[in-house]
Amino acid sequence: MATANVKIVLEDADGYTFRAEFPTGHQIKMDIPEESGGADEGPRPMQVMLAALGGCTGIDVMSILNKMKQPVEGYEIHIEADQSEEHPKVYTEIRVTHVIKGDVEDDRAARAVELSSEKYCSVSAQIKQEGTVESDYRLESD
Repeated sequence: MATANVKIVLEDADGYTFRAEFPTGHQIKMDIPEESGGADEGPRPMQVMLAALGGCTGIDVMSILNKMKQPVEGYEIHIEADQSEEHPKVYTEIRVTHVIKGDVEDDRAARAVELSSEKYCSVSAQIKQEGTVESDYRLESD
């Protein structure tokens, strides 16, 4: 199996604030709260991981629903996670709810979420190696 090399550079921006630069040229800052010694200038690294999961599965689901010619009028992804209290404070369970708006067929929405969760989303696959990721969806129409 061929692998791709990805290089991300993180630079200490000030104290506990780190700026990550991606191969695409984009950047984000990550930090910790002021009460922990940080400057609160960005999301926590573990929150970024959840956002990456949401972005990955969202892109998959939208792509699949578009290929199925489903009329998506709006789409949100809600992520909730339980985190252990002991270090390394990993997520022990992650719940992903896809809120899909429009006249989308139920079986097509279910299939798109399933394909993303079980086959296409590399972030989900990576996380599942250590814990569980549960995916669900909810359709909303105006």
